Amino acid sequence: MRKNQALIQHGFTLVELMITLSVAAILLAVAVPSYQVFIQDSRLTAQSNNFYSAMTLAKSESVKSSSPTTICPSTNGTSCTGGTVWSNGWLIFADPDSDGVVDTGERIIQVGSTLVGGNTLTSVRTRVTYSASGFALGFNSTFSLCDSRGAAYSKRLILNNQGRLRIETGGGTCP
Repeated sequence: MRKNQALIQHGFTLVELMITLSVAAILLAVAVPSYQVFIQDSRLTAQSNNFYSAMTLAKSESVKSSSPTTICPSTNGTSCTGGTVWSNGWLIFADPDSDGVVDTGERIIQVGSTLVGGNTLTSVRTRVTYSASGFALGFNSTFSLCDSRGAAYSKRLILNNQGRLRIETGGGTCP
């Protein structure tokens, strides 16, 4: 064996390591903001779909039971708050007398959880009651789901009197 062959070492030089770290830092600087936007968009979509599902459940329960069902904002999962902020959760319950109050003997169907990520869900409605035919009692209304980016990135859930709900992106009323 020759002397020179025994001294050959494999590895990276300090310059190669610094170049690699610089490239990695640049890639992270570009990727992290995009990832945060992706997370915010995904959270809004998941929350709007969750609320859409809750509204659909309330409507289907009213038709299935041939009796009115109400969905309202709730912070404790046992009664309605009477407010227009839905971000702290909601409550779906059988409401045969259509008074929007959880009375003794009225069955609680589902309790919705608080929105995460500081997102807000608001509407002028303090409750939505579906009749036995699945129609929403009252007037057409819009639920605005917003995050920290404002109205341009919001989701609007629009409910008509027939009980049809649709989701649109942007244009919500955000704080």
